[in-house]
Amino acid sequence: MPPSDSDLTGLERKIGVTFKDRDLLRNALVHASYLNENQASTTDSNERLEFLGDAILSQTIALHLYRTMPDAAEGELTRLRALLVRRDTLADVARSIDLGSYLVFGKGEEASGGPDRPANLADGLEALLGAVYLDQGEAAAHAVIERLLVPLLERMVSHGQATRDAKSLLQERLQAEYGETPSYRLLEEWGSDHEPRFVVEVFLGKRPLGRGTGLSKRVAEQDAAQAALRQIAADSSSDQS
Repeated sequence: MPPSDSDLTGLERKIGVTFKDRDLLRNALVHASYLNENQASTTDSNERLEFLGDAILSQTIALHLYRTMPDAAEGELTRLRALLVRRDTLADVARSIDLGSYLVFGKGEEASGGPDRPANLADGLEALLGAVYLDQGEAAAHAVIERLLVPLLERMVSHGQATRDAKSLLQERLQAEYGETPSYRLLEEWGSDHEPRFVVEVFLGKRPLGRGTGLSKRVAEQDAAQAALRQIAADSSSDQS
């Protein structure tokens, strides 16, 4: 059932935004499964807003990291952004504002655990951010993202999670999911002694997971691990949608 006006007011208070166009907010909360079961509905699903919110989220996090971590290398900034925008992190943020209770699902999706499914929560949060952007503008969307996600970044840093390298993160994930560790293979090496270039690919068994380049094999391996983590996150999101 779509949320009431009082429910919407409660959500607005949690994110610190009062919408000018409540229809945008309602749209951000509608999962595609609701439309599949209610074809007479005049609203759209939140998928287009999710697309927009994903772009705004990535941009805002990149700007925040760039401005607040002037000594961090590109690889570290990329790693931190990936930690913050991955599905499970966004799902945790969505749970912190009880977003699942506001999302509108079809009966089948709701009965099968849709309101607490990480992919639905992450997608719903991105759609909500897209709606804030359209209704309130870029600055307001950036403010909401920083309010919700910056404290999480600070906790990651304080617990040392943000400084863990991509190879360690990939190994932990593959061991947890498959009981196996990745292997790295040098594919190419060229350049002078002063400016060498290395291309490395990471494998799970015989399955290639990602390819990276760098000025040393160590850097190329980290780049390959980061590519693998991005691909795993994209595949996981696709499987859950």
